[in-house]
Amino acid sequence: MKEKVYLQITSGRGPAECCRVVALVLFSCAKKNKYLIKKKKKMISEKYGRTYHYPFSPGTTSDDRINHTYWEDIQRIKTLVHTEKLDGENNCLSQWGVFARSHAAPTTSPWTRQLRERWELIKNDLGDIEIFGENLYAIHSIEYQRLEMHFYIFAVRCMDQWLSWEEVKFYAALFDLPTVPELKIEPVSGLTPELLKQEIIDMSQDPSVFGSCDPWTKVACTREGVVSRNIEEYPVSEFAHHVFKYVRKGHVKTDEHWTRNWKRAPLVWELSNEKENNDELEIDRR
Repeated sequence: MKEKVYLQITSGRGPAECCRVVALVLFSCAKKNKYLIKKKKKMISEKYGRTYHYPFSPGTTSDDRINHTYWEDIQRIKTLVHTEKLDGENNCLSQWGVFARSHAAPTTSPWTRQLRERWELIKNDLGDIEIFGENLYAIHSIEYQRLEMHFYIFAVRCMDQWLSWEEVKFYAALFDLPTVPELKIEPVSGLTPELLKQEIIDMSQDPSVFGSCDPWTKVACTREGVVSRNIEEYPVSEFAHHVFKYVRKGHVKTDEHWTRNWKRAPLVWELSNEKENNDELEIDRR
């Protein structure tokens, strides 16, 4: 016999807070009833899977991998969602801490300090959910002119499943975090290899949604690339057959790693304030 759960929630903070409470209660109930729980793995956390390049992606390096059979994989997918590939550091938020690309131990880097402070506020609500996003706190090879936040979610993992894009957006909203820019959603049935290739190339030649420029010359530039993924959920073990990327040619333009002399990326309101202050100074000089 199935158990019934009755909830009576009173909140002075509005519908959004009520939805958050309901979601957390239901998630907790599901855990207790073993709908989501499987035997925990020995490792505290596993890093994000390696994303294979499209064969026509020009921004590959010697240690990158290429999916030469990508079209066979895509034909097994019903719907693709294309998102902007942002130029930052892959960070993961789980109940165990904040992790960088390596999940050997939680990160303590200075450019994740703000993210670690945010994690302290939500860590007890994460459960088996692992949130993966792009940390743009430090400038890499692209400087963004219109950032409203420094962390943008692109994937959510729960145990041995990568959750659907709809669920990614749900958890992003639940924890009041943005997702990476969504560029296009399309059914695979209407695609051909040639059409998909041209669409990806066209999207990659646009500037970033956040206003991309070269950090050294300040000249406007194209976005880093495009990531395509199955819009539905899929097993962790099948990651390479459900996610594909395209990276622009010559993306990294310096031999010096960004961590050597890193700079904090300003948010859009900070740039706006700086411009206003500069304008006021110019008026005073006159």
